[in-house]
Amino acid sequence: MYRHQLRNFYIPEEQSIYLLNANDARKLKDWIALCMRELEKLGYRRISLAGKGAYGFTFAGTGRHGEEVAFKFSRINLPLHIQERLADEAYMLSQVSHPLVPRFITYQVLKKQGILMMGRARGEDLERLSLRRGRLPARLLVDIAAQLADILRTLRRHHRDGQAAPLVHGDIKPSNIVFDPDSGRISLVDWGSSVFAQTDSEGQFVANNVMQLMSADLQHSNARLGDVYFIGPEQREGALSSPRFDEQGVAGTLYALASGQSCRFGRKAIPAVSLGLPKAFALMLDGLLSDDARLRRQAGDYFIAEMPRLRRLVLPALVLFDDSPQLPVWTSPERHEMDTVVYSSRKSFLREHSEEQGIHYVDDAQLERYYKNYLEGMGETEKAFVAAVSRLGRYPVVGGLAIHWEEEGVYIDSSLNLYDERLYEAFAVAVNNVVLLARAIDKKGVFKACLFNARNTLHLSRGEPGQPFVPPPGTRIPYRLAPIPSTDEASRQHSYFEDGRDPDEQLVLPYAIMDAIARLNAIHHTGCIIFEVTPLYMKLHSYYRLLDDSAEAEFAALLALIVDKIPLIGDEGVGGFMKLPHKNTRFFSHQPVQPELFYPANPRA
Repeated sequence: MYRHQLRNFYIPEEQSIYLLNANDARKLKDWIALCMRELEKLGYRRISLAGKGAYGFTFAGTGRHGEEVAFKFSRINLPLHIQERLADEAYMLSQVSHPLVPRFITYQVLKKQGILMMGRARGEDLERLSLRRGRLPARLLVDIAAQLADILRTLRRHHRDGQAAPLVHGDIKPSNIVFDPDSGRISLVDWGSSVFAQTDSEGQFVANNVMQLMSADLQHSNARLGDVYFIGPEQREGALSSPRFDEQGVAGTLYALASGQSCRFGRKAIPAVSLGLPKAFALMLDGLLSDDARLRRQAGDYFIAEMPRLRRLVLPALVLFDDSPQLPVWTSPERHEMDTVVYSSRKSFLREHSEEQGIHYVDDAQLERYYKNYLEGMGETEKAFVAAVSRLGRYPVVGGLAIHWEEEGVYIDSSLNLYDERLYEAFAVAVNNVVLLARAIDKKGVFKACLFNARNTLHLSRGEPGQPFVPPPGTRIPYRLAPIPSTDEASRQHSYFEDGRDPDEQLVLPYAIMDAIARLNAIHHTGCIIFEVTPLYMKLHSYYRLLDDSAEAEFAALLALIVDKIPLIGDEGVGGFMKLPHKNTRFFSHQPVQPELFYPANPRA
């Protein structure tokens, strides 16, 4: 039980509020409103929610004299010793003096609620910029890298009480770097994982004399975990904290931004030398991401020493890639407010070994998004592939993927419907990364993913396990009508059942619901339905588009029948079904690594 609680605690991203049960969603909204009212009482105006994470929320506002400030609140429902980490963060931020780090203003406790007040970082975080723009151009990447190198040099030189005391940020990643397009400057934010380094960049203990060495705990790391998608192997394995940790965070960040991914794990299939970067910069990045610890250190030294020179490179904008999507992407001129969620299954074949035997107890459709340690047991390329599929869910998109690995290559069926034309080019890069990473995986198996709008999720609850879930009157599974008149399309339908029972799903549905789903399967439509059942709560996720308007009455009746039979569900777990609109399989040969492609030495040629 303790392990379950511990694992549940590491939640790097907040769930869509539409996936919370009604009680939790109301508590969250009420708490955010209360924080904003309290800040207004203190005289601040234009209060807005700027960000949220595992440990707290950040609000932005304007002071009486027009100064822009940010406030970080610890989550009130966390254990007290965890809430007190905000005080640690405040102290560490107060130690940093750099123009690219928001200034510390004050830390105070109001009604047992810790509040960290600091300068506000201007602009948008690099994860959002990356999602909007796709891969970032070489010019911008090199500028960002040079600024990060400058911050790391300052952290290494930090002194406390006249003694060397290097600082480690511990969680450098795109979402913790805010970019101001007007000035081109970055701000490194979120110092909640920062510590004083136990060893310097050469691996020597930082303590300056025998007494300090004797009193220091050099058997245990003081490092915080950081985001496992970006931190390096030493930090992940619990080594003594070192400035080298931040070199790794920077490397993972720059690689992700250069490739349009959300993690560092794709480096073997899509190396930095294939990303159209200046040769010296690309080789440095691959060195930083290397499996060889000695090479990582050499590349880190090169990064710190050479970025001022590399920043002077002439890097005009060039088109080096054909970023048209390798899978069909349907765009709509209409925009929909949606919280896309990716539910993927059949992941067991991606694992080389499983360290998480008890993972079946986590019943959440957004598994990878919060339980990142679920990826343990996969190879790096497999992790990157799952992360790339999850990245699709950061866009306003619905649909699905069915990927079959065979000896001769990879077969992909897909239905991807993007509801914001402005994001088409960036989304195409995300789709192509899924394809490139799939081509680099060399094993036979099947992977499926549904992308649905969490705002359509139906929530049901019961008083105690064993009682039936009873849908309230008027409960209905939503669908949209989008007829496709072609009989040829209808004859090439992609069936719910053609891949058989999903070995990764645990929920056994009653015959009456399975029968209704089988009858739905005969009607030309696309979409998915996913049941999540826990002891007290049930979520019913769905995305349905009916493609045969003549069958609307039967289609609606079958969806109503599914709702009517929900009280018969007696099992717990997750189970789902996805139907693509038709067979339109794309074939790709295996390709373990992408070929080299450097930014040209003479871009004006």
